[in-house]
Amino acid sequence: MNHGMPPLSRMPCVEMRGARKAFGSTIALRDGRLRLCPGEVHALLGENGAGKSTLVKALAGAITLDSGEFWVDGKAVQFHHTADARKAGIAVIFQEPTLFGDLSITENIYMGNQPTHGLGLLAHKQMENQVAAMLQRLGVPLKPSQCVNGLSIADQQIIEIAKALVQSAKVLVMDEPTAALSKPEVEKLFSIVRSLCHEGVAVLFITHRLEEVFELTQQVTIMRDGCHVFSGPTAELETSTILRHMVGRELNDYYPRPKASAGQVALKVSNLCREGVFHDVSFEVRQGEIVALAGLVGAGRSEIIRAIFGIDPATQGEVYVHDTPLSLGDPALAMASGLAMVPEDRRAQGLVMDASIVRNATLTMVQRLTKWGFMPRKAETDLTQQWGQRLLLKAKDLTLPVSTLSGGNQQKVVLSKWMATGPKVLLIDEPTRGIDVGAKAEVYRAIAKLVEEGLAVLMVSSELPEILGMADRVLVIHEGRISAELKRDEAREENIMAAALGQRSAFHHAPVPVVEAIGH
Repeated sequence: MNHGMPPLSRMPCVEMRGARKAFGSTIALRDGRLRLCPGEVHALLGENGAGKSTLVKALAGAITLDSGEFWVDGKAVQFHHTADARKAGIAVIFQEPTLFGDLSITENIYMGNQPTHGLGLLAHKQMENQVAAMLQRLGVPLKPSQCVNGLSIADQQIIEIAKALVQSAKVLVMDEPTAALSKPEVEKLFSIVRSLCHEGVAVLFITHRLEEVFELTQQVTIMRDGCHVFSGPTAELETSTILRHMVGRELNDYYPRPKASAGQVALKVSNLCREGVFHDVSFEVRQGEIVALAGLVGAGRSEIIRAIFGIDPATQGEVYVHDTPLSLGDPALAMASGLAMVPEDRRAQGLVMDASIVRNATLTMVQRLTKWGFMPRKAETDLTQQWGQRLLLKAKDLTLPVSTLSGGNQQKVVLSKWMATGPKVLLIDEPTRGIDVGAKAEVYRAIAKLVEEGLAVLMVSSELPEILGMADRVLVIHEGRISAELKRDEAREENIMAAALGQRSAFHHAPVPVVEAIGH
């Protein structure tokens, strides 16, 4: 990969050595090291809590290191404020753009950095011309006078890039930039990043998606427990090597296969429709089986499982749980019938972030546990501990807010909440979105264990390796219809993508594959 990149300069434009930062008794950064060279895309990898965010904040001047050195173009410097980092040519683009929605693109790009005429008046025409030239350079059809409100996340990120370039940034830090982007948007962003590298910009790229590392980057730095553990060329690495450095152990069973055979039909969906969204969807999921819904963003994957659970109304069709018809449109009845639903956005839809871990883990059981109008604390705690142990939940104090947990442990709390109900079928949307590699492996093992115990799982995922690694069957959705049904030995990336794009394949059922991240 990485074709067409310019010859790389080995003199770093920014270097960090021996960085250390503590917050009270917590040491967030023990030995931070980083070496960014012009014309390179450099991946920064590590599990949540590895120290990446602290390193980036120090690089941006948002925090001051307790000890360590910064070198810019061969000279030792100190960053006390974000202005120091900007002056050194370092710009950070966060996962969620930080733009003012009511202002124009030009006003956002020049916020706090507006050029003026001799009389002190703002040079509006000069700013608009420079922004127009910058947007043309980046290859995006946006107008400088456009209001930011209503722009896609992808376009807002491009505006953040333009803002950095106007300030003559020579180092661009991109923190999880592709998390909310579709595949075409990711490809567009990568094209822009490559063109910036041709112009000599150094890019620090933070991601949990290893396929993006191999596609885009030339160098990799890996952190673990606040320490630098590896730096080297991407071309010399394999996925297994990266995972071993990140988690400190081998992950040979990264996608564990449940030791179970498909049993009785647990979920049957017949001619399910929601007008304008999906049509004539029919399939079955058996006990001890994982079925994945694959497809592009907007194909209707999430909408299908939301309608099955009753969150969104279906206009026609039937759903059966173990041959018992389910009354559609009522999540409470769906729960009572044996369905459980882990939503795509765990923070907004699956958890009450300010509530305790124990309260979140028992939200689905309030009525069953309540006696005489009171919820016994011991019953709550015992249930949380039971499922916490089974799902390997890492939590020092169950009374702390669930917001204090990592993304992977938050997902385990959501799973605990639903598994406590004793479901027959688990509907799970994007099971590992936004969590690190080690936590993903633990979530996969937890799901595999539940499947071995007879649970039926219907999973929506935008990550093709996840689908290929976990699913017994893959149903590919194209424009609201099932365009292919693939057994495990038939599912390949090229087949899934072909079916996701509505193309016929050599398979009788119009196939579907799994590459990196369909739609994300």
